[in-house]
Amino acid sequence: MKRILVLALSAVFSLPLPAWPDSLAVMFWNLENFYDCTDSGMSGSDREFSPDGERRWTKSRYWRKCHGVAKTVLWIADRYGAAPGVIGVAEVENRSVMQSVIMGTVLRKYGYVQIHEDSPDRRGIDVALLYRSDLFSEVCHKAVGVNRDLDGNTLQTRDILYVCLECRSGGERLHFLVNHHPSKYGGEKESRPARFAAMREMVSLCDSLILRGERNIICMGDFNDTPDAVAFSLADGILVNAASPLASCGRGTIRYGGKWEMIDMFLTDRDLAVDVYMEICFPEFLAAEDKAHSGLKPLRTYTGPRYSGGISDHLPVILLGKTLGFSAEFPKFEDCD
Repeated sequence: MKRILVLALSAVFSLPLPAWPDSLAVMFWNLENFYDCTDSGMSGSDREFSPDGERRWTKSRYWRKCHGVAKTVLWIADRYGAAPGVIGVAEVENRSVMQSVIMGTVLRKYGYVQIHEDSPDRRGIDVALLYRSDLFSEVCHKAVGVNRDLDGNTLQTRDILYVCLECRSGGERLHFLVNHHPSKYGGEKESRPARFAAMREMVSLCDSLILRGERNIICMGDFNDTPDAVAFSLADGILVNAASPLASCGRGTIRYGGKWEMIDMFLTDRDLAVDVYMEICFPEFLAAEDKAHSGLKPLRTYTGPRYSGGISDHLPVILLGKTLGFSAEFPKFEDCD
């Protein structure tokens, strides 16, 4: 049964696709606890993900994950005709992790440059952005803190990373916001004010950019909420959620209890929204059989304390230009009416 599912998945993603301008292809991926393999004593999670820690996070496992991330980017490059011009990531411990990916693997040939800032997250994980230096140059960047929730409680969570890039061809400026909003740990209702606070900061920055006459605003990230969550109402009239059409079909980026949930996504300004759309990337090497339920699920790095050998419990997403006629089916889902 597993072989049949994998073969079906491969067939879906082997369809030939036309070339597309890589300067406009944007990827996001939550990389599931991507720590380096050194215990620097910064947090309990840092000790846990070390060769002598509970997870036995060894150098060989670390580099296997680095090369797995690179393999996925190459898969995207093969599918869409070029490697993404911009890649946002979440759940990376520090700058050295993504430097290993872009300098210690086959991705070195693409000349990716990393933008990263340490955040006050209690687990010691951050977001980061990579861009191809042959396509873009950096104008500016800053880390936007989410310091208090709507109830005034102090938060130790990930910053929002804002980056402005300029296209080397044409000089067009693009604005990126990389997010990893607070989780539902402790309860959905109890943690809701923290996610509202993060969304408020993101939307406020986007609103300021729009009022200044800026365009080409792309928010990406793991929002730990689905598109129908109340927090997204803060973006009404300002941003458009590119994930909504997929979520309405029952598609998603994580699988929990046999059901897909869409929590990784892109939001753009309203002008850009008419020219872009989102896809979920699910090559067969990111898939595992869901033994508790039918179908496939992402092959994660760890299942509880047990090493599973995958890359992430999240699937990567990519933002594309629908004016170029892309059309691809997500495997194992019923089509929308």
